[in-house]
Amino acid sequence: MIRDTSGQDRPLTPASTVWSRHRRLLLAAGVLGVGALVTATALPAVQRMVAGGASVSQQRLGLATVEVGPLVRDVAGEGKVVAAMSPTVYALHGGNLVLRVKAGDPVSQGQLLGEIDSPDLRARLAQEQSNADALRTELQRAEVDGREQRSALASALESATIDLQTARNDLERQTKAFEAGAVAGMQVEKARDAMEKARITQAHAQAGIGLKDDSLKFELQARQQALQRQQLLVQDLRRQIDELQLRSPVKGQVGQLLVAERANVAAGAGLLTVVDLTSMEVQMQVAESFARDLAIGMPGEISGNGGQFRARVSSVSPEVVNGEVAARLRFEGDMPAQLRQNQRLSVRVLLDRREKVVTVNRGSFVEEGGGRFAYVVQDGQAVRRNVKLGAQSLSKVEILEGLKPGEQVVISGAQAFNGAERVSLAQ
Repeated sequence: MIRDTSGQDRPLTPASTVWSRHRRLLLAAGVLGVGALVTATALPAVQRMVAGGASVSQQRLGLATVEVGPLVRDVAGEGKVVAAMSPTVYALHGGNLVLRVKAGDPVSQGQLLGEIDSPDLRARLAQEQSNADALRTELQRAEVDGREQRSALASALESATIDLQTARNDLERQTKAFEAGAVAGMQVEKARDAMEKARITQAHAQAGIGLKDDSLKFELQARQQALQRQQLLVQDLRRQIDELQLRSPVKGQVGQLLVAERANVAAGAGLLTVVDLTSMEVQMQVAESFARDLAIGMPGEISGNGGQFRARVSSVSPEVVNGEVAARLRFEGDMPAQLRQNQRLSVRVLLDRREKVVTVNRGSFVEEGGGRFAYVVQDGQAVRRNVKLGAQSLSKVEILEGLKPGEQVVISGAQAFNGAERVSLAQ
């Protein structure tokens, strides 16, 4: 069988058909070029999204810039006015109370606030005063008796002295008569014996006066000491009687009445309080975390009553109650006028001031993770970075390591990162 030339024949394409095919190829190449350009432009963002996981809106975050400047560590809060001195008046003795003032009355130092009626104490004073009078009378009687006895002894001494002189004169006469041969020697001896007897009598009388003086001295001294003891007892009772009058220990205002009028009070019972308005302080509660830095003498500032007043920390409580410590500030210079007990004022205490330190605004990152890391904004991402914090204030925190001035840090809203190393940020 003879083959024909039909297998070698090729149909010709029209020119319009060829031009349409070239246009489609050019269009496809353009689309591919544009796609490649878009892919090259969006590739870094896609890579960041893939590396950082889910994206977080930057509008939900709080950002702060790391900067160099002063760091003022302070603690601020609300305080209440308290009296530096608010003594309580106590009943030193039992009895019926009679008050002369009411709560809120202004009083001066030493002013009579009231008195306690104690009939038993007054009766005891009268008895002891009577005993003192009796001892004084006995002392005077003893003095009179002593003078009488000494007078009698002095008379006996004078008689003995006269007898001695008479015996001495008689001995001289008898001696002269014996020498003249007028009397016997026996008369001389007899006169000598009489003189010796008179001398001994006179010596005993002299000694008797000395012993009696000593005896009277000791007796009178004993009676005087007994009278002094009794007088001291009377003085003590009078002091107790004076203590029945209640007087204000300070200048100020009567605070609270602790007992009712005309009440029968026992010894040691609290009666009323007096507030010293000339010495007021402001007490504030400080969180335990700041309390360890508080010290007596630190400067402070009290705001209220239309002004600001300088103050200093006067005392810090050693006890922590409900996570807080009580601290008191005392005004420096003149106090503001019209202060009232328990009045509320704003208080600020300066703990420390440091110059030229790297700081950033305080945020939740300080408490999260113990302040060991923070998220730094870099190229549209929040990158987790380890940091080391230093001193902290209510508004700022010192950065020791990990951050540089000018960098932006996420200070709030980082909980949405779930601890990721990198998080993409959407505008």
